Amino acid sequence: MKKIFIINGHQYYPFAEGKLNRSLVEKAMETFEAKGYEVKTTSMQNEYDADQEIEKHLWADIILLQTPVNWMGLPWSFKKYMDEVYTAGMFGKLCQGDGRSKAAPKKNYGAGGTLTDTKYMLSLTFNAPKEAFDDENEYLFAGRSVDDLLFPQHMNFKFFGMQALPTFACYDVMKNPEITEDFKRFQAHIDQHI
Repeated sequence: MKKIFIINGHQYYPFAEGKLNRSLVEKAMETFEAKGYEVKTTSMQNEYDADQEIEKHLWADIILLQTPVNWMGLPWSFKKYMDEVYTAGMFGKLCQGDGRSKAAPKKNYGAGGTLTDTKYMLSLTFNAPKEAFDDENEYLFAGRSVDDLLFPQHMNFKFFGMQALPTFACYDVMKNPEITEDFKRFQAHIDQHI
């Protein structure tokens, strides 16, 4: 039986209450449970214990981070979670230091992760339209992809040895939402990649 750990990284803002991210988490839970997977969750809206969160990471076969992208990155509450949980797991649980050795102190930085059998998937919600990415003529991202924008988060998971599954994104969710279509695409993405 596969084990899925879903993290809801949403941070409440008056203009973004988190309904879409919460609905995507619920849809993922329903989908995985229907497939017979065990599911555990954590939400940035609730309190958590760092040691229990480390255990959820160690338990999981797949970690799904469901989160909005705010100011070109992840919400501060998830950054706080990483600072607390990932720092607590640095020495022996999520990784064995940073991967370097005394014999080669300048090589293999970031290669000490212990979660080498764990996969992860980013599922993101954007105010930006899809067309803002992957187009050199677009002003802000200038040809960069969603994964380029989220490169630091990919590196955080890679630091612990995790392997990436293809990223999913909902675009233009505030000005031109297509929620029904997004749910269909999300379901198809999960069915194809997990």
